[in-house]
Amino acid sequence: MLSVTPNVRFVGVEDDNLDLFEGQYPLQKGISYNSYVIDDEKIAVVDSVDRRRCREWLAKLEAALNGRTPDYLIVQHMEPDHSGSIRLMLEKYPSVKIVATAKALEMLGCFFEGMDVAERCMAVCDNDTLELGRVSLRFFTAPMVHWPEVMMTLDETDGVLFSADAFGSFATYSAAQAWDDEARRYYCNIVGKYGSSVQAVMKKLAGRNFRIIAPLHGPVLCGDLAGYWMLYDKWSRYVPETDGVLVAYASIYGGTAEAAMRLAAMLEENHAGEVVLMDLNRHDVSYAVAEAFRLSRMALCCATYDGGLFPSMHNFLHHLAMKNFRNRPVALVENGSWAPMAGKLMGDMLGKMKDMPPVAPAVTIRSRMHAGDIPALRCLAEALAKA
Repeated sequence: MLSVTPNVRFVGVEDDNLDLFEGQYPLQKGISYNSYVIDDEKIAVVDSVDRRRCREWLAKLEAALNGRTPDYLIVQHMEPDHSGSIRLMLEKYPSVKIVATAKALEMLGCFFEGMDVAERCMAVCDNDTLELGRVSLRFFTAPMVHWPEVMMTLDETDGVLFSADAFGSFATYSAAQAWDDEARRYYCNIVGKYGSSVQAVMKKLAGRNFRIIAPLHGPVLCGDLAGYWMLYDKWSRYVPETDGVLVAYASIYGGTAEAAMRLAAMLEENHAGEVVLMDLNRHDVSYAVAEAFRLSRMALCCATYDGGLFPSMHNFLHHLAMKNFRNRPVALVENGSWAPMAGKLMGDMLGKMKDMPPVAPAVTIRSRMHAGDIPALRCLAEALAKA
């Protein structure tokens, strides 16, 4: 059994046969539902797990308790992948008190009809504390990171921040090497809309003493935490990590794809930083969103389809808008055999996002890229490289 500190044991479980997280995000490295036991004079369990792994979790919890009974269940987040086993845990340990925000306690009835726990609930607010004996816990509300009832718990004695979904990752807890890429994809697609809320809780935590971050998904983070903190700060301020260009394209018969590939090559010739070429028809949109957050500029190449955008491009821009994406120069290439409309429609969608300046000249091709299109494409690459 994994020990986070001498007092904190990890009792989370891995889920390695779930294909889609939240019914939409592909899982190549699995997912973990993290739960922790804080062992002191009084025992606190931090969060439960998805019902898919309830039996395994309860067995691990029983082993960690070694015959003792927990005093508290700290509920930091009511999303079903963390709250799904609460009812069965309370039935197994009927003396346990639930510690959560008032909003979380209101939500209990939404998820567990007929479960009367009013006498077993303790509502906590910002900076409230709970003494377990040697260990002192302090609570920080984190509304809209990424639900309104969320809180984080700081073990002030041993320096462990139980961070709820923040700093989590699409990966199992043993896949530490996957953190950057899979944590970025997790953040951008799940928490990304709520950058201002993330900034607010980061300000609450600034100056607090912790050396370990224990999230509800993915690996426990320890050692030098500055890199993780820096990335979360950038992501939540919509600041790019890397100088470069995402060239995202939606092509029907290959003409738009050819133009995108030529543009990518020209960008590399113009030293535009890292250039990532992504076929939106064949890459899941969650990966494209993560690359858009990571890189400093975008080039969008799209075919006109039934007088509108090809669906994969529309889906990509819709997801970016949902996540409050902003602060990137964007170049546009459209394709249309008789009535090209993709450029205007992409511009309309981008215009609803903040600080997304268009890079001129936009380029129109007709069915296929022709020799006469090369000069305009080259001008666009040069302008985007300098943007």
